[in-house]
Amino acid sequence: MRRRLYQKQNCHLFFRYDCEKIWSTFEQAYVGQDPCNVSMGAYDPLIAAAPFRPACNRMMFWSKTKEVVHDFTEKRDCFLTLEDTLLGSVLDGLTWCGKQGSSETFTAGCPGWTDCSNNPVRSFWNRASAAFADVACGDVTAMLNGSITTPFSPTSIFASIEVKRFNSTMMRSLNVVLVTQESTVTNCTNASLKDLQKELDEGIKYNCKEVIQECSSNPEKPCGACW
Repeated sequence: MRRRLYQKQNCHLFFRYDCEKIWSTFEQAYVGQDPCNVSMGAYDPLIAAAPFRPACNRMMFWSKTKEVVHDFTEKRDCFLTLEDTLLGSVLDGLTWCGKQGSSETFTAGCPGWTDCSNNPVRSFWNRASAAFADVACGDVTAMLNGSITTPFSPTSIFASIEVKRFNSTMMRSLNVVLVTQESTVTNCTNASLKDLQKELDEGIKYNCKEVIQECSSNPEKPCGACW
């Protein structure tokens, strides 16, 4: 795969992992397979080889705020997103697939995100998101986009996978940070956020705070100072 050596070097930044074993397990999920027939379950061995560990009170989920949330977490070490984990950081931004009858990994000519639901990239992120949500614990934060009409979209990974995995025996609260521009489109009374509250297990406390984007991206502000 293009950038393979670079990504392996990234893997070695995470101690305690056998990177060669993880890479081999990753390839087994899709190499030689129809690129539109790689299920979420194909990545179960990969998740087992590099499991997500609970980071209570530090876990940050997001939807339609990728640039903002990672700008935030890069400047502060108090929150952890899926993309800050071993698997998430190594595979973020990459495209890959296999082809039937081939032992190669391809980075071009692969199906796009919406071309088929069981493509290798989409299935990986769905499976990884589920596993990350499975270990959510303590006070959990979600950064959502207040500049769109439906910050909690039923078709998003956050709504369709992650929220459904939140467990009240592990989670104490979900704190929604609704990031807005100066001219807001939605606020914490948005109907989709009411739907979010209904999805949560009974026993998980819900909070919502509207935050101007400039505040959340200000490195001088301590963690959580904006909300």
